[in-house]
Amino acid sequence: MHPDTPRRHGAEASLLGQAVAYRDTYAPELLFPIERQLKRDELGIAAGAPPFVGEDLWNAYELSWLDARGKPVVALGEFRVPAASPRLIESKSLKLYLNSFNQQRMASVDEVQSRIAGDLSAAAGAEVGVVLLPLATRPQRSAGYPQGECLDALEIAIDTYQPAPELLHAAGAEIEETLYSHLLKSNCLVTGQPDWGMLVVRYRGPAIDREGLLRYVVSFRAHNEFHEQCVERVFCDLMARCRPQELAVWARYTRRGGLDINPFRASHAGLRPDEAMEVRQ
Repeated sequence: MHPDTPRRHGAEASLLGQAVAYRDTYAPELLFPIERQLKRDELGIAAGAPPFVGEDLWNAYELSWLDARGKPVVALGEFRVPAASPRLIESKSLKLYLNSFNQQRMASVDEVQSRIAGDLSAAAGAEVGVVLLPLATRPQRSAGYPQGECLDALEIAIDTYQPAPELLHAAGAEIEETLYSHLLKSNCLVTGQPDWGMLVVRYRGPAIDREGLLRYVVSFRAHNEFHEQCVERVFCDLMARCRPQELAVWARYTRRGGLDINPFRASHAGLRPDEAMEVRQ
């Protein structure tokens, strides 16, 4: 590929960055799936053999439909897309799809949940877990901080704002720790709009240099990539540069368009992220 040739990312034909009219009756065709492998190729990940397990947790805050009598129901939605699915779902298309329920009459919460699960699973190419929590049931959500060390108070100079894995180093005796930063910022792959979040690294292995890790987190500040792809890039760079025996990486991005996305990638299935939402979510 010529260096000036734009890389394919799969969202070229999506509605991102375009003015669109909202549909308010059920329209599953609005969902826009994107092949994960297009970006995984850049990371040297072989098709069908990712070096991680995990999922993308989506929280939906703007979800409503009409009951059989025409009365609105409002709910929170939680969608879990497996990292092993061949496709991710572009976020604006998911927003438009969810809004297509606004004037749609549905017999029950279970019917809506089943319909959304079926549509998202078809788009992703794998079973997507869906839980809907009507506000009438008084669901609770709690914000918190990871059980670990925040890097953000380190007094360091930074001048690199594109991903720089060479900043990552690890040495010494094996330790187990969780490190995190609220300074993560990346940009939408298509529109360039800013995406804000917290990045968490939990590992067992040689001690990761903390100043280098914080510089690396900040190096995403001018980088254009989807949330899921950023977390996979971090995971792969840490594995390559720091060689941990165990590794889990997750991000909690702030919401846009009534959705927040929380990708999680781990070296094996026994590792899990903290469940608390980030304070800005």
